[in-house]
Amino acid sequence: MTHTPRPPAARGTAKAVFASWIGTTIEYYDFAVYGLAASLVFADLFFPATNPVIGTLLSLSSFAIGYVARPLGAIVFGHFGDRVGRKTTLVVTLVLMGAATFLIGLLPDYGTIGVAAPVLLVVARLLQGFSVGGEYGGAVLMTVEHSGQHRRGLLGSLVNTGATAGLLLANAVFLLVLQLPDDQMQAWGWRIPFLLSGALVVVGLIARLALEETPDFAEAREDGAVRRRPIVDVLQGHLGSVFLVAFGILASGTAFTMVSVYSLTYEKTHLGLGRDETLTLLLPAVAVVLVALPLFGRLADRLGVRRVFLAGALSLMVLPFVWFPLLDTRSYLPMLIGHVLILVGYAANYATVPAFFSQAFPPAVRFTGMSLGFTVGLIASNAIAPAVATSIMDATGSWTTIALYMAGVSLLSVVAGCLLREAGATPPDQAPDAAPSPATALTTEA
Repeated sequence: MTHTPRPPAARGTAKAVFASWIGTTIEYYDFAVYGLAASLVFADLFFPATNPVIGTLLSLSSFAIGYVARPLGAIVFGHFGDRVGRKTTLVVTLVLMGAATFLIGLLPDYGTIGVAAPVLLVVARLLQGFSVGGEYGGAVLMTVEHSGQHRRGLLGSLVNTGATAGLLLANAVFLLVLQLPDDQMQAWGWRIPFLLSGALVVVGLIARLALEETPDFAEAREDGAVRRRPIVDVLQGHLGSVFLVAFGILASGTAFTMVSVYSLTYEKTHLGLGRDETLTLLLPAVAVVLVALPLFGRLADRLGVRRVFLAGALSLMVLPFVWFPLLDTRSYLPMLIGHVLILVGYAANYATVPAFFSQAFPPAVRFTGMSLGFTVGLIASNAIAPAVATSIMDATGSWTTIALYMAGVSLLSVVAGCLLREAGATPPDQAPDAAPSPATALTTEA
């Protein structure tokens, strides 16, 4: 059964973009707050150790654990997103994430309840990861599937500014609480950013409850194309695309976490900067990303998402070798320039991810396929990058090997970007008589 293409209503598109953006902002605020706390305070509060390096590694490892739960969240929420709909699933992920973050703000520390403290922290972190596993894919599809064919690069990139806005907000809140005296910061100040999540979730819920279901999912439901077991269909028919999406996200995922999480540890431990100094470096650099993402998204609509994706990934093979020397100057302006440069490369690559990755799967299994590939890739990038970099620095005392590691994962993204194709793409001489649905159409340009 075929349908006449439905032009997206401007009002519905605007509501979808805002609801996806605000929800993603809150989700990534929650995730970023944990990363900041893991780098700056959790080692002392929840993972005390005789060797400071071991304490830091344990703290950063608890950060990584959240990513381990993401694939399970991708499978569970992907199943419901492809079976029940995008809207309901996104409401559930937002509530679960906010509740887990709020509970972290209430946890007693190691000095109060002993080993139970890090155990409870890890459980809450797992709940964070579980919910985020379904959040990003759903938010992307809510926007992309409400967008016109020639605006998917721009509107998809706007969703990605939510992740950056969440990081920016988390850093700003942490910068404020770091102005407290150390004893107050350790006693209760660190809890404020986590407790604030409860108020933010209310805002996100209001926006998401007002949404309509996406046209692509509604069309799949009308056609009877909704699958009973989306994960089985993905594993049987689209496993290659899952792996390519996973490899494709390595470059931006690693770069983002290295700048937003590991750089705080590097600047504090190896450069001797204070905690507030590290954040005053990061905040303006992250603000630049908010502008760069939609610019690259718009450029992708003009030049093609694959070309812009590959350009960003190629830049991230080179920029680590510029970033570290600029950090080692210990001078504010060169260090800021280093952050800006690598984050602009990240923005070029990441801006295209919604439009590029979502079209690797047909609508009936798109939530599951994209979420699974994306979350698996984040385990191999965001999750382990800070701990890997800390281990490398401890073993070698040099940033060069870390830069080589970042360049290597970016090369894998370049290869994946060259190989990834739209779902159902067939040579012209094998094309079916019926025109393809706009849900599966994608501008190809490589």
